[in-house]
Amino acid sequence: MRYLTLLASLMCMALSVSAAKADRRVAFVVGNGSYKNVAQLPNPPIDAKAMASTLRNVGFEVIEGSNLTRDQMTEKLLDFGRKAQGSDVAVFYYAGHGIAVSGSNYLLPVDADIKSEMDVKLGAAINIDLTLEQTMGDAKVKLVFLDACRDNPFAAKIKSNSATRSVNVQSGLAEMKSGEGTLIAFATGPGQTALDGQEGNNSPFTRALIDNITKPGVEIQQAMTSVRAQVNEETRKGQLPWGHTNLIGAVYLNPSQTTQVANAAPTASSVVPAAVGSSDGVELEYWRSVKESNKPEELNAYLSAYPNGQFKALALARLAAIKSGPSTATRNLNSGIDPATFTDDSTQLTEDQIGLDKGQRRDVQRRLTGLGFDTKVTGVFSDDTRTVLKRWQAARGYPSTGYLNKLQHKALLSEIVAAPATASDDSPKPARRAPAQAQSAPPQHRNSGGGDAGAAFVGGVVGGMMGGMFRR
Repeated sequence: MRYLTLLASLMCMALSVSAAKADRRVAFVVGNGSYKNVAQLPNPPIDAKAMASTLRNVGFEVIEGSNLTRDQMTEKLLDFGRKAQGSDVAVFYYAGHGIAVSGSNYLLPVDADIKSEMDVKLGAAINIDLTLEQTMGDAKVKLVFLDACRDNPFAAKIKSNSATRSVNVQSGLAEMKSGEGTLIAFATGPGQTALDGQEGNNSPFTRALIDNITKPGVEIQQAMTSVRAQVNEETRKGQLPWGHTNLIGAVYLNPSQTTQVANAAPTASSVVPAAVGSSDGVELEYWRSVKESNKPEELNAYLSAYPNGQFKALALARLAAIKSGPSTATRNLNSGIDPATFTDDSTQLTEDQIGLDKGQRRDVQRRLTGLGFDTKVTGVFSDDTRTVLKRWQAARGYPSTGYLNKLQHKALLSEIVAAPATASDDSPKPARRAPAQAQSAPPQHRNSGGGDAGAAFVGGVVGGMMGGMFRR
């Protein structure tokens, strides 16, 4: 019976891969923060990097950039325009300063120096309407996300240099209408300003996008409803995203198998490559059929089908256990762990709620390194640390997001590391503790393999991973 299920799953996978080949997804993702002539924004480059990773995980080719000048933005836009021609889904994401003059919206490169309305219209800023029309005009589905609704940093200069006539310069961005097959989403309503969030983290709007738009089986307009609710709640009703849509069909950035079956003839814009599938799809069924196997060829077959699959770490650990045989050092790392640790999702928000200061973040990094998941001990959770956290979570059977929640943090602290976590690293020590709850701080305006820790550790990791699998 198991092999009949596996055969059926493989047939579904083959159909998904066939459909995915026709699916062309292209995204432009830019975050500008290091402005030369106005106040800098610390978070847009962080936002852009996180968004780029999120879109790549569901099959997008991403043209990415941070802190771009006018010439650099133009170069990226030309590349995006070429690749987006005839695409099934095109995404345009921008975080940084924006400006609205006389009802038109403009994006600001980091070298923008605007003293008058003429500077804006003669090319110092980038006209959004014209840019979208030229780069995404013939894409089948066009999704636009603008996290740029901040205070206009050039408003005073423009008004002071336009004494001879009236110039309409407003806060935030102006309202925009979407054409057929287009969804446009702003971080907040027309003429209002958005929040940048805690320095070093994502803005509330971008965090909500990352949390919702690629959820398995969630249609994009349903996802945007969740985005609005999340931002509204996180900012205590201080910010409410706004948008306009003219989509003429359901759009899924990460369709579940159920969604694909429901669509008798799934369109290219709704299919995601099977190797990026969700935990309730073909990959999970495949993994269940081989996870207890003692045959290396079956586990290797899974790794061949899903080279970047969700259970890659578990498959490799299972192969290592088969090769090495039983270890006298094996221990169940997951004994006594709250069962909810294996199911509760973790996000930037749940991590903020822990209230980790810099010293506690260094402790997390030291513990991960001591457990064989090497990462730099800096007190800052960089992309490298996020990747290592994902590997640790996958190895323990926890939801693998790269962010912590209270249960996972507690579980990490309970693990016995190969070497004691000490404060002997060279990182500077914090002068004071951060607030106990990051979420309670007043918001600010906008925004691969682990090291070898010894044979004894290898056995311990294998035991922990197997314990997590059986618990699940």
